[in-house]
Amino acid sequence: MMNGFENLNSMFDPKTIAVIGATAKKGSVGHALLRNLVGGDFDGIIYPVNPKRKSILGVKAYPCVSDIPDDIDLAIIATPAKTVPGIIDECGAAGIKSVIIISAGFKEIGKDGQQMCDDLLRKTKSYGMRIIGPNCLGFLRPKTGLNASFASKNALQGKIAFISQSGALCTAILDWSISHNVGFSYFVSIGSMIDVGFHDLIDYFGNDPETSSILIYMESLENARKFLSAARAFARTKPIIILKAGKSQEGADAARSHTGSLAGDDAVYDAAFKRAGIMRVDTIGELFDTAQTLAMQPRPKGNRLAIVTNAGGPGVIATDSLIEKGGVLAKLSKETIARLDKFLPGAWSQGNPVDVLGDADPERYRRSVEEVIKDPGVDGMLVILTPQEMTDPGKVASELTKIDSRGKPIFTSWMGEEDVKDGMDILKAGGIPEYPEPEKAIQCFITMSNFSKNLEMIYETPATIPHAISPRTDENREMINDIMDQGRFIMTEPEAKRVLANYEIPVTDYMLVNDRESAAIQAAKIGFPVVMKIVSPDILHKTDVGGVKVDIKDEAEVKTTFDEIMASSKAKAPDADIHGIFVEQMIDKKYELLIGCKKDRIFGPVIVFGMGGVAVEVFKDTNVGLPPLNMALSKRLIEETKIYSLLKGYRGMEGVDIKAIQVLLYKFAYLVMDFPEIMEIDINPFGVDKDGGVVLDAKIILDKNGRDQKPYSHMVISPYPKEYITKYKMKDGSEALLRPIKPEDEPLEAEMFKTFSEETQRYRFFHLIKDITHELLIRFTQIDYDREIAIIAEVTEKDQKKMAGVVRLIADPFNHTAEFAIVVGDPWQHQGLGNKFSDYILEIARKRGIRKVYAVFLKDNIAMHNMFKKRGFTIKEHDEDSMYAELEL
Repeated sequence: MMNGFENLNSMFDPKTIAVIGATAKKGSVGHALLRNLVGGDFDGIIYPVNPKRKSILGVKAYPCVSDIPDDIDLAIIATPAKTVPGIIDECGAAGIKSVIIISAGFKEIGKDGQQMCDDLLRKTKSYGMRIIGPNCLGFLRPKTGLNASFASKNALQGKIAFISQSGALCTAILDWSISHNVGFSYFVSIGSMIDVGFHDLIDYFGNDPETSSILIYMESLENARKFLSAARAFARTKPIIILKAGKSQEGADAARSHTGSLAGDDAVYDAAFKRAGIMRVDTIGELFDTAQTLAMQPRPKGNRLAIVTNAGGPGVIATDSLIEKGGVLAKLSKETIARLDKFLPGAWSQGNPVDVLGDADPERYRRSVEEVIKDPGVDGMLVILTPQEMTDPGKVASELTKIDSRGKPIFTSWMGEEDVKDGMDILKAGGIPEYPEPEKAIQCFITMSNFSKNLEMIYETPATIPHAISPRTDENREMINDIMDQGRFIMTEPEAKRVLANYEIPVTDYMLVNDRESAAIQAAKIGFPVVMKIVSPDILHKTDVGGVKVDIKDEAEVKTTFDEIMASSKAKAPDADIHGIFVEQMIDKKYELLIGCKKDRIFGPVIVFGMGGVAVEVFKDTNVGLPPLNMALSKRLIEETKIYSLLKGYRGMEGVDIKAIQVLLYKFAYLVMDFPEIMEIDINPFGVDKDGGVVLDAKIILDKNGRDQKPYSHMVISPYPKEYITKYKMKDGSEALLRPIKPEDEPLEAEMFKTFSEETQRYRFFHLIKDITHELLIRFTQIDYDREIAIIAEVTEKDQKKMAGVVRLIADPFNHTAEFAIVVGDPWQHQGLGNKFSDYILEIARKRGIRKVYAVFLKDNIAMHNMFKKRGFTIKEHDEDSMYAELEL
């Protein structure tokens, strides 16, 4: 069977196209499709299919695809929905591997439509076919003149790949793009996505040299794991910018009815996009402004903006917009101010914004920008021009295009219309983005600076976990199974706290009691004051039934409180199954936090952190993240809340141990990863102060459908594959720990590079690497375990851990083929490690279902040649310097 990329090649670069449902009836979809294909610059062959016509638009028609005397690369179907399954069978029998289904009447009509989609998908898989649609506009590829859509306009050629779930929006954007001179490498309407989805197209366009950025209009998402995996693979090299509709609940409901898919909670989408390095924008204008600016200008390294203007008012407006959007007005250095003083009029603003005054000529503008952009405290520059009698917008624009921006982005706003048009054209031609209003330029700067910050944080080297955790996983599993066997799905508080304690999450001392005398005895043992709470799986909110009493100071009060809680709970929840009363320490901590998890229908377990306590719904100071977490990601989850300012210490008040909260979140993430049975966890509050933290209250709700799932299948980001950890005894008798690489290994990898001889480097990388940069190392250590596996050999010498070598497989997006690479540090060569690495990684490849492993190696690398030959690889010449080895699994 052809792999997915080959099928997409025939989809997007076809030589022969069948149009099924082509018609001569003007105003119909079938007519528009055929007209666009035969009336454009596409030089392939078009075959209309219509059993009632002998020719359409002067082109011979055929009754059925089986009658076409040619191999068809792409079939486009525009017939009623009920006819599509039969047509798919005809296409499959004719060997057609790529299909666009324009027809509507599938997912969007409800249950029956969904069943039709499921049936279609089964058929296409059996034929090895790829489908775009149904319910879509089609696609355009301007470079080849291919308009395989019923859009009324053609797209301009450019380097932006645009993907949209809405066909109607596509036609509006096409119209907009022509007037704004925005060009595309591909323009794709994907409709209901029963087969080809966002992830397929991100992978395809990510590998396409004609595409510099990928823009997406998204209403909903279905295969979140594959989507995030694809996006993370290209985030560093090709910006992915998304306009996600359905931010409000009403918008989400509209998206649901429009696409037949469930839109997830918007904060979760935000968290997922951040984790994948995706930029999110709010308007169509921002979508294309950001893409165009990224194509023209470098990304800012921070959010400090300098403004040069010839009018005070626009400078003030720009400053307000910058601060409101989270930017910083750059503080110019004394040296910069002094240099500006030498040539600016005495009345200039003496700071940022730099007001060069209304009579500024082109030279004054250029010199001002040149001096300001040199300032190390400036990350980007906005130049504003208002048309005045003494100002020449065209000449000022020409001067700006000559400036060395020193790797910093320049944004401009030539305010006005006719008076500044020449200047605007010069700026665009010179690769400097121009905006009609300063606020739009500011928004684009903020989006880009947030993107830079996000990428930096994603690829930050995480600190090592201070100590290994040893969770009692089996005990939790046994308890969860027992509870679910009873037909219960809500844990009592003692059960919830036991689950947390088994993952080394600190909880209070507590006892469950069933009578007033026992309550008094246990309270005395725990120590006063105590808290008493009703325990019942049927009472989730204990305060609602008078089931919580705090600050109980002696045994007599305990007995009275026991009676009161029981009476109140039975009166307000007469049918509740009451297990007893919970007696625990009363602990007073300075801050109350919320640490929670919910299982999102699209993104799986989602971790929530923020301000806790009874007012959590009022303040809504929370942040959302996706597991797995490491120390860097945990820190980010904490830092992006308002309560972080208090936790780290504020105005002389002592802060808390932030690192301890990071470790707590790391443990919590492992808990929700290990147990797909958990639907929801609510730790509220988690009390914390300078002396540490403790769980004060906890709720756990179980998922009725969570049992018997494949490990980690409920997650959208593949966790650390600990099942590949093993040990190996080397020839000298020393032991190596073979384990998957992790981001925390960056320092070990850097040290291993220092052990490579020139020959070892050349054999592994085909050339010598002079600088071992952070950017290089994160490529090797921060990997997506869904697509790549790297096994390192960790050895301990003189109590110091070292990386002795690494072997890796880098798979294609479909997990069909994988590239093999291996290196062993010189001190550990000739210890059998290379052979062990090779055998072990091939064993892993077979377990992961990879069909073929290949490698390219230098001709003079005799050891590699022998290793491949011994394992049955087919070896042939690759080029004059290298060989190609391949093994079918």
